[in-house]
Amino acid sequence: MARTRYGTDRGLSARMFGTMFGLGLLYVILAAVLYAVGVNALWVILISGGLLFGQWWFSDSLAMGAMKAHVVTPEQAPQVHGIVDRLCAMADMEKPRIAIADNDAPNAFATGRTSKRSVVVVTTGLLRRLDRDELEGVLAHELSHVAHKDVTVMTIASFSAILAGFMVRSVMWGSMMRDRRDQNSAVIFLVVMVVSVLVYLVSFLLIRALSRYRELGADRGAALITGKPTALATALQKVSGEMAAIPTRDLRQMEPIASFAFVPAFSKGRGSGGFGLESLMSTHPPLQKRLEQLAKIATDLGQR
Repeated sequence: MARTRYGTDRGLSARMFGTMFGLGLLYVILAAVLYAVGVNALWVILISGGLLFGQWWFSDSLAMGAMKAHVVTPEQAPQVHGIVDRLCAMADMEKPRIAIADNDAPNAFATGRTSKRSVVVVTTGLLRRLDRDELEGVLAHELSHVAHKDVTVMTIASFSAILAGFMVRSVMWGSMMRDRRDQNSAVIFLVVMVVSVLVYLVSFLLIRALSRYRELGADRGAALITGKPTALATALQKVSGEMAAIPTRDLRQMEPIASFAFVPAFSKGRGSGGFGLESLMSTHPPLQKRLEQLAKIATDLGQR
């Protein structure tokens, strides 16, 4: 966890550790099953490891490429740079790069494999719709992700779905290439298919749970570092309310970075959460839950 004035979020640290430990355990089990049924999984693991390294190494470039974002200088975006400079000085953290995406959806996200490679991306739609205090809250939220390094953990963890799917396809291909008279081929395929699906499902739920908690943690960090939880709450309401009027083309462009965005591009309701299927599948906590947390912080700070 970063040593900044954002502080140590013990809950987030514990969840990041638990998620990575759980994913590691799942892949040990998957590897053991592959070995037990006689599948030569070494090349699959090597290729998957290479893909994981590539995704981690180029995470910032891939995310910015998907959004067609470009890094901007202080001369090109003085307001954004000015706010980030001030927040980084307050938080005692290294300043990330700043990028802007020409997209009408009011949103923002942070990405990057390390603090030195981190980048905070804001859309033109966000810049047009928020005032200075609201924009400061959103940028502080994204800087909290950078400070707590949860972006790196999410990048690595999100690869689990790709790995599980790759395992299934590899076994399918291997089974197809075998002699059709080999009855063991069908058994091996079925076993690996079931285990891979279970690995994918559990990984998916672990990652979604971490994603929801990290958004609450970033809201909390932003509210405390700026001392303006109400401004962040207003930004959340504005951005969430505007999503329904955004062209589908712009929303579709945000799909590749949906888990990293300030708000989900396709918001479904404002419920208070719970243990329903929609809640388990969501990358973000319900809007109402985020607003309630910010209202409590405002009360704790003596604000109305």
